Amino acid sequence: MSRTLTAARHGPLGTVLRVAAMATAAIGASWIHRVNDPGVLCPLRALTGIPCPMCGGTTVFIEFGAGRPAQAVLANPVALAGAVAVAAAPLGLGGRWWALQPKTRAWMLGTALVGSELWQLVRFGVLRV
Repeated sequence: MSRTLTAARHGPLGTVLRVAAMATAAIGASWIHRVNDPGVLCPLRALTGIPCPMCGGTTVFIEFGAGRPAQAVLANPVALAGAVAVAAAPLGLGGRWWALQPKTRAWMLGTALVGSELWQLVRFGVLRV
């Protein structure tokens, strides 16, 4: 077991293990959603009707698990990019991220979240363009 956990942190095998885990979760989420739709999962959206920047994150995995990649991308491109980054981290990208200055990482994350929020506001029709 510890050999597998160590492999998940480094190199191509780590990426394969992460992608396999994500694919399994996506297929499982898609199946659960098809069998019993839980409705709105985002507490902010459920209470206020306003989506948060990560709204659509679960939908990304549900759509991929159902074999609809275009709908997954449209649900939340930032969540998808984050999932790709987590999957690719064992290839050395994680080290590059942590090598950035904290202020640079904060600006990058803040910009991504603002962009994601604008995307969600347009997606749900709260903001008209």
